[in-house]
Amino acid sequence: MSQCVDRDEYLRSLYSSHHRRLLGYVSRLVLDDRTSAEDVVQETFLRAWQHADQVRPESAAQWLFTVARNVAISTHRRRQRRQVTLMSDADGAVLDEQLDAVLDNVVVAAALQSLTEAHRQVLSELYFQSHSVSEAARALEIPEGTVKSRSYYALRALRDALTERGVHHR
Repeated sequence: MSQCVDRDEYLRSLYSSHHRRLLGYVSRLVLDDRTSAEDVVQETFLRAWQHADQVRPESAAQWLFTVARNVAISTHRRRQRRQVTLMSDADGAVLDEQLDAVLDNVVVAAALQSLTEAHRQVLSELYFQSHSVSEAARALEIPEGTVKSRSYYALRALRDALTERGVHHR
């Protein structure tokens, strides 16, 4: 009985820590269909509860995002098979491209989460905020040389994290 209580407490902790972000990512995966997103997130947390002994706290976010992505893909495929009306090949190709793009975003987001906070901050300033090295240094209150060094190592770590997730670079 105490094991169940521990699982329940662990799930509550996971839910409070990751629900909002996970729902946001899943919403984009299912093209902003709120009901489908909530279903996928619910299934993800159910699986987390079922596998609580296998989900390490330090990798819980990565595990949740991976499971959510897989559940979203499975759900999408199931719905495609059940679809009564037929789509033209062009419509299907556009939908597949959109889904691939969203899934790529989720994979990159999970890879970014595996980086250290310092590396994420530097990449955020340089690439997401489009700041120069000197602007990033001022924003982060660190020397420009540190920004350059951290960005170099952050990009290497990001490349490795993406490779681990099956993304191959050119």
